[in-house]
Amino acid sequence: MNPAVIRKIIHLDMDAFYASVEQRDAPELRGRPVAVGGSRERGVVAAASYEARQFGVRSAMPSATARRLCPELVFVPPRFAVYKEVSRQIHAIFADYTPLIEPLSLDEAYLDVTENLKGLESATQIAREIRARILAETGLTASAGISYNKFLAKLASDYRKPNGQFVVRPAQGLDFVAGLAVGQFHGIGPVTAGRLNQLGVFTGADLRVQPVELLTQHFGKAGRYYHAIAHAEDHRPVVPDRVRKSVGSETTFAQDLDTTAELLAALPPLLDEVWSWCERSGARGRTLTLKVKFADFRQITRSRSSLAPVPDAATLARFARELVEGLGALPLSVRLLGVTLSSLEAGGEAPGRQLTLGL
Repeated sequence: MNPAVIRKIIHLDMDAFYASVEQRDAPELRGRPVAVGGSRERGVVAAASYEARQFGVRSAMPSATARRLCPELVFVPPRFAVYKEVSRQIHAIFADYTPLIEPLSLDEAYLDVTENLKGLESATQIAREIRARILAETGLTASAGISYNKFLAKLASDYRKPNGQFVVRPAQGLDFVAGLAVGQFHGIGPVTAGRLNQLGVFTGADLRVQPVELLTQHFGKAGRYYHAIAHAEDHRPVVPDRVRKSVGSETTFAQDLDTTAELLAALPPLLDEVWSWCERSGARGRTLTLKVKFADFRQITRSRSSLAPVPDAATLARFARELVEGLGALPLSVRLLGVTLSSLEAGGEAPGRQLTLGL
């Protein structure tokens, strides 16, 4: 794209996706606090409705903790096949407006609508149309962030949730970033935010005045990225077709997990996100890696490789369970769990076709 052209990027994010699907399909759940996954006493919450979030219930929270916070919480088992089908409906709507779609998960994606299939000049109008169509065709609501780069668009999509949209225009980017706490920046996690705080950096405005040399000294190559986003700069394009070497998903738990059973219960949402990408892309991988970060921030990985690509979701889940069970007794509680499938190659019904994220 011509660098002189200001991109029009939309970040679409479904509102409490799994829980909203369950409330849509079961009218008796509407208006009630709902947790998808886990159970009243064991497991981990995969998703929480907005009614549940008002009590502090969050995804990746142990079910027992969620139950203490919200005694009236209703637990429902996940229906991943249904969520995948709804996701396909949503992405079909996206494709009516632009071929430049970069899915991040079942329920969110970046869209570049600088040049769009309907010839509309306003990205705000496009986002409003897409959200209206999602509601009409699926009965679900979505929120949107609109801006001139991916970083700002993703931040903006959180500003009017649920069922809203927010625009950060080119003239507003610097001021928008300046007022944010560094912990709100996507790409800066709690540990990095703490390290920045120790340097006296608490807001985007604080980060902006730090020399790039200082940031790279403390954070390596990531320091250049932090310097750029502090200046509201993000030149990454929306990439619908890119070859990938791996696909992964991870989550940091609101409360550390203490047992192998809790880790096993936390696997399904992570594996579903990985396998959903495999299904969309037609790619399959041969190596599954488990990442575990303990309460003291020590991190370990365990991997398993096979001669042939993992053929289906059930096999992926079996490999992941075996890796978790192979950890044995946990030395400390676990704050983060992740799974990555690598050694990717094209698969599906058309062997040899290009690995793609396009839908």
